[in-house]
Amino acid sequence: MNTARIPNWFWVISGILLLWHMVGLGSFIYHTFMMSEEAIEALPEKERILYGQYPMWSHLIFAIATITAFLGNILLFDQKKMAISLFVISFIAIIIQMGHHLFMTSAVEVYGKTTYMMPILVIVVAGFCIWLSNHAKNQEWID
Repeated sequence: MNTARIPNWFWVISGILLLWHMVGLGSFIYHTFMMSEEAIEALPEKERILYGQYPMWSHLIFAIATITAFLGNILLFDQKKMAISLFVISFIAIIIQMGHHLFMTSAVEVYGKTTYMMPILVIVVAGFCIWLSNHAKNQEWID
């Protein structure tokens, strides 16, 4: 590993990705543990029904997706190639989670075609994390 050659853009992008993954963790924590019954009851009827369409396994997949991405980002900062494996696990979990969200719930019916935007963005960012960590390995920035 040659740390003297790591360009500044790598650290900047890794920092932006860390913020992205922290937001993902926050979303997971909020939707899984902090959304109160009162808040759910205050939602329009279609959204309340939608909230009931997420089984426990989907929350577990959400946890895997966000936690492994966050840990992968920490390992990327620590210059460890294990980041690649964690980003791949996260990517697989995201595909499962977003597949359930888009095709096994009424999310598209409730929110319309814009429902596709965030899942596509999340998948693209997850794929970019895999590419970036592989690129860093190939450049010998991580070991």
